Amino acid sequence: MWSRKATSLPSLNNLRVRVASEPDYAAIGELTVAAYRGDGQTSADHPYEPVLRDVVSRADAGTILVCEDGGLVVGAVLFVLPGSEYAELSRAGEAEFRMLAVAPSAQRRGVGEALVRGCLTRAADLGCEAVVICVRDFAVDAQRLYKRLGFVREPSLDWSPMDGVSLLGLRCQL
Repeated sequence: MWSRKATSLPSLNNLRVRVASEPDYAAIGELTVAAYRGDGQTSADHPYEPVLRDVVSRADAGTILVCEDGGLVVGAVLFVLPGSEYAELSRAGEAEFRMLAVAPSAQRRGVGEALVRGCLTRAADLGCEAVVICVRDFAVDAQRLYKRLGFVREPSLDWSPMDGVSLLGLRCQL
């Protein structure tokens, strides 16, 4: 089993990225649902919302990183390695992150970037060669952020978990 502690996690401005602890889980579940609803990915009756709220299962399957601003959790992401029940794309030597979410009130302040950098740092610390992710086809702002941070489109990783949901595969070589 791999360590849940990275040697260093990035800090941007007043933002701090750290590994989540159980007292964070309720806030993580709520902000994740709020972020996914806010950008049109889910609604109150959407079948993915219970998964987004189930932070305990995510924490058991990987490492949840949170971004704090002044002690308040404003973003979260699940970091996994191949073999995790939440790994969708990663293969040996790769890491993956999922369910990156920023509280609607904290968007456009660098929270998403801090979380992605945290995942890249963690992957490098664990000796991974690349990080792979998927992003919704309409999530233009997220795609722009990932491109700026070194992710490139890899169409062979594109997939659809259900009708009407198109996910684009991206890879960042470390």
